[in-house]
Formats: sequence, structure tokens, C-alpha cells
Amino acid sequence: MRSRVEELAGIRERVLAGPSARATAAQQAKGKLTVRERIGLLLDEGSFREVEPLRRHRATGFGLEAKKPYTDGVVTGWGTVEGRTVFVYAHDFRIFGGALGEAHATKIHKIMDMAIAAGAPLVSLNDGAGARIQEGVTALAGYGGIFRRNTAASGVIPQISVMLGPCAGGAAYSPALTDFVFMVRETSQMFITGPDVVKAVTGEEITQNGLGGADVHAETSGVCHFAYDDEQTCLEEVRYLLSLLPRNNRENPPAVPCDDPADRRCEALADLVPVDGNRPYDMTRVIEEIVDDGEYLEVHQRWARNIICALARLDGQVVGIVANQPQTLAGVLDIEASEKAARFVQMCDAFSIPIVTLLDVPGFLPGVGQEHGGIIRHGAKLLYAYCDATVPRISLILRKAYGGAYIVMDSQSIGADLTYAWPTNEIAVMGAEGAANVIFRRQIAEADDPEARRAELVKEYKAELMHPYYAAERGLVDDVIDPAETRSVLIAALAMLRSKHAERPARKHGNPPQ
Repeated sequence: MRSRVEELAGIRERVLAGPSARATAAQQAKGKLTVRERIGLLLDEGSFREVEPLRRHRATGFGLEAKKPYTDGVVTGWGTVEGRTVFVYAHDFRIFGGALGEAHATKIHKIMDMAIAAGAPLVSLNDGAGARIQEGVTALAGYGGIFRRNTAASGVIPQISVMLGPCAGGAAYSPALTDFVFMVRETSQMFITGPDVVKAVTGEEITQNGLGGADVHAETSGVCHFAYDDEQTCLEEVRYLLSLLPRNNRENPPAVPCDDPADRRCEALADLVPVDGNRPYDMTRVIEEIVDDGEYLEVHQRWARNIICALARLDGQVVGIVANQPQTLAGVLDIEASEKAARFVQMCDAFSIPIVTLLDVPGFLPGVGQEHGGIIRHGAKLLYAYCDATVPRISLILRKAYGGAYIVMDSQSIGADLTYAWPTNEIAVMGAEGAANVIFRRQIAEADDPEARRAELVKEYKAELMHPYYAAERGLVDDVIDPAETRSVLIAALAMLRSKHAERPARKHGNPPQ
């Protein structure tokens, strides 16, 4: 027995050491950590328990029978993040370039099934070259099994994809199916067809980072939710995100003790938001003033910047915040903003995260490009997401809320539980100037001084239909509040709504606009 135990110890030592010192040096030369260093940064120290470390592939031909490394290029198992169980699989680029074969895929399938059964988050650390060509169709089938499990786990457990190297072809679809995608600049890329194929087909020349690097996906495509300069920072932020999410859809997000007083007055808000609806301001400063200790995690920070989606805490409880950003495009809703907010609302609803919506929206972005690009269809995604959400929903109108964008941004008419407004609010079909031009067109045209008459009629329209209490008088706003009391009002309302239960009609699933 002792000899067998010693033999096992030797095997485990080789497994932990990796394939070779040369392969490790090559990984480090690219500025990349090894697979076990990454897992060590993600999980609590000493908590990782590996599954199938001795697994080897069974493939033959093309030289594979002579090379059968332990783990087969993927490390799988579970550990804890701040004491809570998290499952993980991580590609080892030093082995077959992290490429996926039959045994490799089977290990991932097993750990995904374990995560779903245990009701715990799943994090994938991606650094692989795609399907293992030498194994042919069995490798492709392995990806199919991953995609099916991604879909089965969607809305059941949080799924986070961390891109730490190349991800090409069909391999890119698994991250796209998960809840959040993290990327590291310069070292991680995602694309369906690489630069060589692009050049051969279209004649365009582009680098890997130019085609599918972190900045491209964070700013242009919207595929990436978070982008960082190094792996250490990236994995620290993954841990922070996990601290804001529940383990599964049957639990609430973790609450923490809060030293920031629930009744703290936010006197600065009165100065942060100009009364003049045409003057921009930074909505992130409003969020900082309201949430616990000014801390929040913005999702898709660099994509569709005219809307903000963020996770934060109010009195220690996690909330999702959706807010127009007047500093970019005046905070209008467009195609990308609608898609961004819709996905965020759906994520919050899936994982029992209450939603607070901060409105300052002049409408949808007009233009031929927007109409031909399907703004109706994309705007309907956000409308559908809000209407379908059963978590506590509170909306607050800071300044203007015009037209269809007001309705779509969680108005009371589509199911917001409570709607508040500041005394600076203006709720209307459109701005006073535009409304006056439509309603009083003839009177303005016939006047001796059209401009003076227009100004007079605009003032009259504002006084009659756009004063701060018009919507409240008709029950469309539950209360007009002092901006300084915003934090305490939201916390009290969320506490009341914590036990909310909403019945849904029986159905297999809805058919949201795509």
C-alpha cells in the first residue's frame, strides 16, 4: 500500500507541475498566468477541490497516442469565493493549446452538471484554441454539450466567462450564452473567423486584437461586459461580482452589514442635476450619492454609454440600477442602449435582484439609421423585459421623461411597483417646444410676431400639462419627493417590497422580440 501511495503522490506532483517547464515559460513570456495560478487568484486560498485531475484522452492517430498528458488540457473542480461554493473549469494552454477534445469536453460537461445540481455559480477561465482538430467531429460534439448545458443553466445559476487567451470559432458561443463576459487587454481575443480568413474572404487586413480584442468587444460589439489591463485585476473583479450575486435563482443576493445610514440625506443631489432639461450632467455622480458608500459595479460601462446598468447596494441589499446618462446623447434610448438595458433587466429578474430605474430621458433617438436598424424591435426588447420582470421595481423621474421612452423605462403603466419623482420632473408626450409647434401651428403662423407667440404658448403648455405635480395628481406618480430624501425613500420602499410575490400565467415561455 505504501508504495502505491507514493506512486500516487508522484503522479499528483506531476499533474500540479504541468506539462513542462518550457511550456510554462512560454505561457509566462506572453504575460499570462498558469491555469493553477488563475484558479488560486479566483478562489479562497486552499479551497479548490479538483475533479478528474488524472483524466487522459483516448484518441489515436496524428501523434496523439504518444502524447497523453494528465488533465487533458482543462482543470475542473470547485472551491469557495468569500466562503460560498463556486464551480470552475479552466483551460490549460500549455496542453494542446487548450484545445477541446472528447475527454476535455466530458470533464467540462461533468462540472457543469455538478454546478447546476448543487445550485452554485459556474466560472470558466477560457484560454483555448478551439476544437482539437485531430479528434474531428467528437470535439465538435463536445462543444454542443457545453452549449446545451449553458442554456439549461441560464437563469438558474450565475455563469461567468473570463477570457484569458484566444477564443475562436464555435468556442466563442459558450461565453456569449453566459451572463457575464470578462476580458483582458492584449492577451484575450474572441472571433468566429480569424484575421487570416477575413483577409482571404474580404481582402481586409486586421490584427487579432483589432478584430476581436477586449476593447473592441467592450466598446463596439457589446460582447464583453468588463475589460481590464491584467489578469489579477480581472479575477479580483470576478470575485467582487460574485459577492453581489445569489448562488442560484432560488436564493436572494447576499446582504451585508451597512455602516452608511439608511436615512442619510443626499443634499448634493439638488446641485448635481440642473433644472434646465437641456443641460447635461453625469448620472454616475447621482448613483454614487445614493448607494451605500458610493460603491457600484457598472456593467457594459463602455458600450451604449447613454444608459447605465449597475449593481450596487442600498442598506446592504443588492439592487440593479438602470439609468439614463444625460452626458451621452442626452440620455436618449437607441438600439444599443435598449439591448443593453433589456439584458440587464432580465438578469436581475432571473436572480431576484430588485430594480431601481432613474429616468431622465428625452425619447428615442430619431434617424433613418435607427429606424432601418430596427429601433422598434430593439426598443420592444426593453419593454418586454420590464413587463416580464416580477422582482421589486421602483422608478424615479429626476427631470424629463418624454414619449414612448418614458413608458418603456419602467413607468407605472407597465408594472413598476412604485414611481417617485423629483420636483424638477417633466412627464409629457414630447418637449414643450415640439408640442406647441404641433398643437398651435396655425396660431403661431397667423400671429404678428410668431416667435413671441410661440414662446407664450410654450409657457402655457408647460404650466398646464408639464408641471411637476401633473402626473402625481392623476396617480401616475406615487409621490413627489425632496431629492435629499432619495436614499431613505428608496430603502424604505425596497424593504416593504422584499416579500413581493407575483403570479405569472401558465406558459412554457414567452416569445420576446428579437
